[in-house]
Amino acid sequence: MTADAITDFDLYLFGEGRHERIYDKLGAHLVRIDGRDGVRFAVWAPNAESVSVVGPFNDWDGRRHPLRGRGVSGVWEGFVPGLGAGTAYKYELRSRDGRMLLKSDPYAFASQLRPGNCSVVASLEGHRWRDAPWLERRGRLDPRRTPISIFEVHLGSWRRPWHERSPPFMSWSEAAEQLIPYALELGYTHLELMGVAEHPLDASWGYQVTGYYAPTSRYGGPLELMDFIDRCHEAGLGVILDWVPAHFPRDEHGLASFDGTALYEHADARLGEHADWGTKIFNYGRHEVRNFLTANALYWFDRFHVDGLRVDAVASMLYLDYSRRPGEWLPNRHGGRENIEAIDFLREMNDAVHRAHPGVITIAEESTAFPGVSQPPEHGGLGFNFKWNMGWMNDTLKYFSMDPVHRRWNHQLITFSFMYAWSENFILPISHDEVVHGKRALLDKMPGDDWQKRANFRLLLAYMTGHPGKRLLFMGSEFGQWREWRDHDQLDWPLAGEATHAALRDCVRELNRLYEASPQLHSGDCEPEGFRWIDLHNAEESVFAFQRNAVGGALGASIVCAFNATPVPRGGYRLGVPAAGEYRKILDTDEPRFGGSGYNRQATVASEAEPWQGFPCSIRVDLPPLGAVFLLGPG
Repeated sequence: MTADAITDFDLYLFGEGRHERIYDKLGAHLVRIDGRDGVRFAVWAPNAESVSVVGPFNDWDGRRHPLRGRGVSGVWEGFVPGLGAGTAYKYELRSRDGRMLLKSDPYAFASQLRPGNCSVVASLEGHRWRDAPWLERRGRLDPRRTPISIFEVHLGSWRRPWHERSPPFMSWSEAAEQLIPYALELGYTHLELMGVAEHPLDASWGYQVTGYYAPTSRYGGPLELMDFIDRCHEAGLGVILDWVPAHFPRDEHGLASFDGTALYEHADARLGEHADWGTKIFNYGRHEVRNFLTANALYWFDRFHVDGLRVDAVASMLYLDYSRRPGEWLPNRHGGRENIEAIDFLREMNDAVHRAHPGVITIAEESTAFPGVSQPPEHGGLGFNFKWNMGWMNDTLKYFSMDPVHRRWNHQLITFSFMYAWSENFILPISHDEVVHGKRALLDKMPGDDWQKRANFRLLLAYMTGHPGKRLLFMGSEFGQWREWRDHDQLDWPLAGEATHAALRDCVRELNRLYEASPQLHSGDCEPEGFRWIDLHNAEESVFAFQRNAVGGALGASIVCAFNATPVPRGGYRLGVPAAGEYRKILDTDEPRFGGSGYNRQATVASEAEPWQGFPCSIRVDLPPLGAVFLLGPG
């Protein structure tokens, strides 16, 4: 290849914010030039007076390997012969006010393990992908009508028994051997991985990123991550990464004041700082910054074959006054509170991702009523496939955390979510945020004695399975861990082996498998035709029931989902049903194998000719205490 590997056209596209593979040009790349092997370095620093590449290879002497500027593009580049993979480096930049700055490479493919913060030369070549059948199938599916059951994992604390080694983390290879079969055995369709991009502080959980293009060195290098994802795909498991384009930390070696000026962020703190988090906000109005982020989203799909990105803190991106008091923010050019540049960026990013990779998903963590989050950009939406249903999560956890005697006065916490269930394409999340910082573990949120806590736990997860929307559960919740999640320690694995907790895990497995195997429970998640109320108004007894239907050409008789949210059993409870015939029980959360009482002994229930609740027929079901029963209809 020639020394001028970055063409004028590359620089033009970058300046326009439209170079979707800019990571192939900027950063550190192993090349051979004029018969000599080495590394070509390139960095964007338009306001620097000079830029050099430094490291142990030149005694950190910026005079020895200066980079040359590429005119008004602001890009600096140069070739250093003799360097190879594993070389640690930084950029030394002289600012216009005479300061010398040492910065990590924004486009580096690898970084040192904390507390080191140098960038590291790495190759993305060498992994031979084996997942072509998976990618072909993924490209043909409509995510809205497929089962998506997500297991959210913080790999650094999922399993961590290696206190004697440094770092005390699983490798990607170990995760492939242990995490993949665990998630599959529990019936999950996807893993969502927290903290995969490089971050200096363990306690940030990966939400304060310094290396957007560098898989964290905690678990291994880029090729090891590729192999892990490949093995997930071979096993039939999708992979979603958390992605953080909303903000970045102030660390001196990172993006903040990169060339001595507010380059990636806004100069005005009213636009450029999150006071709550102590972080900087990207300047989405700058073409090169948007390009950095859009290309980064594409990078994880292009080079690592991930199946989705869960975009963190979208609400903070959409509003200029997010978590700010009057006088602490600046309105947009129309005088409003919406961040027009961030909205445009999200639309551009989603459009680029879905054009390049049909079948992948993008998910917004968005907690406001901003319209059209999961609608296409051409229809005025942001272009995400799904949005986290934070309203459902808050109402559901509030309802199930209260003593059943009070639930009759709070029936709307169950029914209200159906008023907006199809306004967006939703994912129902019970994430890491709900089991940390004093909020208590999921099982410990439940009221009553130990038996009632477990019964409420099973009832909640059955309600989550029956409710329209894809599903997400954080690790440790599946076996009912008692204590809150701690990022510095592994889950309570000895507890998982106890019979009562193993029974909860068995229930989670049964729910996951039923959800995946039943088009009635997933094909209509995003369409109102997939749902119909049966029993909506019985607040007095805290009983509710609905019907789930297959849509879009999927086959399957209706499933009746009935819930009793009190410890009082309801024998012979009448429910309206859509068709005459025999209804077969396919789920009972009160079964003894799940730790329940075994109250319901009805393997099947025959319909009666008596119309009820607006349906032509009815059945009588024995509803167990704090239990859910699902029945498959005739046909």
